[in-house]
Amino acid sequence: MSQASNRPIKTLGLIHTSATLIPVFNELCKSYLPEVRCFNLVDDALVGDIMRAGSIQPGIRRRVASYLMAGEQAGADQLLVTCSSIGPAVEWASSSVSVPVMRVDQPMADQAIGIGHQIGVVATLPTTLNPTLDLIERRSARVGAQTKVRDVLVEGAFDALMAQDPELHDRLVGEALIQLSKQVDVIVLAQASMARVIPSIKGTIATTPILSSPETAIRFLAESSHCSVMQ
Repeated sequence: MSQASNRPIKTLGLIHTSATLIPVFNELCKSYLPEVRCFNLVDDALVGDIMRAGSIQPGIRRRVASYLMAGEQAGADQLLVTCSSIGPAVEWASSSVSVPVMRVDQPMADQAIGIGHQIGVVATLPTTLNPTLDLIERRSARVGAQTKVRDVLVEGAFDALMAQDPELHDRLVGEALIQLSKQVDVIVLAQASMARVIPSIKGTIATTPILSSPETAIRFLAESSHCSVMQ
């Protein structure tokens, strides 16, 4: 579980695998962390390289470590990595820096475990689905929670988004969320890009909470008000 250190967050370094997330996190930081200086580092080739290799290779782990070190050298006293696909590499690389590092999906996983035993996980990429499932399993075991996970990989949605067809992406993801909401206590979105769908289906899903990692992570940092590390 993430725990707060004695040092307040003054500068937050955000490490992304897609530049499209920068405005999302900039707005969240303005809302929840208005007194914190934030900066962004981006490598939009990482996820594609993982997909081509089929797994996180040593070279990917070293690249992630290099970005953590660059963030520390740029003055961050807290680092947040906003991509779930590289979560395992983030955990491996966190020891390469002396400042706290948090993967974006950890607070979301912990919150979902606290809500209910039946957890749904939705992803549009297998590279993101598997790390998210592994994280929930490990976080559940850490607190002794008896969770059951139902996972859904929304085929074709990511390709639609990459082909500049957001309407198809949103329809496919929305249908998956509506169906899954009838079977679980809470739904976890494995990718931040899917959060855009939530407003369009709010009237269809009655009470099932849908958690997205960006807001959950930034809100967690704001509420702890001190640097947080992965434990």
